[in-house]
Amino acid sequence: MNAQLVGLGWGGIFRLGLVQTSLGAIIVLTTSTLNRIMVVELALPAMLPGFLVALHHVVQLARPRIGHGSDVGGRRTPWIIGGMLLLAISGVVAALGTVLMATSTTLGTLVSALGFLGIGLGSGATGTSLLVLLAKTVSADRKPAAATIVWFMMIAGFAITAGTAGAYLDPYSPERLIAVTAAVSVLAVFVTLIAIRGVESSINLPCAPADTPQRQANFKLALREVWTDTTARRFTVFVFLSMLAYSFQDLILEPFAGLAFGMSPGESTQLAGTQHGGVLLGMLAVAASGSLAKRHSGRLLKRWVVGGCIASAFALAGIAWGGAHSVNWNLSANVFLLGAANGAFAVAAIASMMTLASQGNDGREGLRMGLWGAAQAIAFAAGGFLGTVAVDLCRQWITEPTHAYGVVFLFEACLFFVAAYLGSAVEALGSETNAASKPLRFGDVALQEVMDGGVR
Repeated sequence: MNAQLVGLGWGGIFRLGLVQTSLGAIIVLTTSTLNRIMVVELALPAMLPGFLVALHHVVQLARPRIGHGSDVGGRRTPWIIGGMLLLAISGVVAALGTVLMATSTTLGTLVSALGFLGIGLGSGATGTSLLVLLAKTVSADRKPAAATIVWFMMIAGFAITAGTAGAYLDPYSPERLIAVTAAVSVLAVFVTLIAIRGVESSINLPCAPADTPQRQANFKLALREVWTDTTARRFTVFVFLSMLAYSFQDLILEPFAGLAFGMSPGESTQLAGTQHGGVLLGMLAVAASGSLAKRHSGRLLKRWVVGGCIASAFALAGIAWGGAHSVNWNLSANVFLLGAANGAFAVAAIASMMTLASQGNDGREGLRMGLWGAAQAIAFAAGGFLGTVAVDLCRQWITEPTHAYGVVFLFEACLFFVAAYLGSAVEALGSETNAASKPLRFGDVALQEVMDGGVR
């Protein structure tokens, strides 16, 4: 039944990855470059760009609604292109708002806020629809590799844009900022149009007829029905908790390295590079195992998800122990292992989203992917901030700073253990269904396929 869905080759996956590269190019300019200009060149409070970046995450609560819209239409390409156009325009608006802050902080903030709202909606529309398209067109054994490719290509977009655009921004001027942002935005739209052209139409994708109840159902009803699916609900909670734990240490690891191990700012910055190297290794390991395992790729995905969460928990416990007991602890090696575990579970979780969303025939792949994407976005928005709050609270009760940080790392480890349990609990649901007593639901079919080795 699903054999006809297997049609997108490595070339097609790479083309969709170029869309992620384009998305990453605009995102890095708006969430990183504009942040630095506000704080350094304009001498504004760091809280202001922090609020704007958080705004772009929070607005992605609209992802389920966006996914439902693409489900109703039955096509993802218009949403990918439309989202990229909105993202590109909003990036320029955000840059314009930043320039206006030099003369009027209030007006500039309002314009920037409008831009960041559009950035959140645009990236949500493009990202959600892209993952759904991958979920529906990529075979089960290629999903881990596909998830790795699109994530890696988004990071490539970060790196290429940061290096290239950064060179053209020096010496800084408002005119250069607008020109560079506009140039990157136009190029991103152009690459997206070329990359996405003909991909969806080249694959024979079955679509639920427009007159089915699924298609006619309004968004609230559709969301309620998806949320009543135990599998979808538990996986949503898993995504939120695991990604919350993933981002919890974003803003506290480098200060901890300085306090506990006496690292200089340069050394702690290099530590972040070490962690990202580990993330890449973990992602590649998942991709390779999925390609080699073939029929058992679905089963391996669950093992990578659960095992990656558990390994992340132990790595965090190691960091806490090393900071409290030994200045000779090899923090770099510990952080590299943390990155590898993080990368493994994260890309496996994304591949699992693709696998679970593509199962079933109720025409709600976009809604499910949007729900999980929203959970991920909110977790990322809250994680870094809550990590800093937790450290400040612990330091009110614990006089030794390194011990206070250690408590937070241990709490983060506990979050990963809970996430691992939820991941395993989702998989175990497949045995709870009694086919003789009730009809199969989306979650039952999805989990059975996962445990049996994925789509055949």
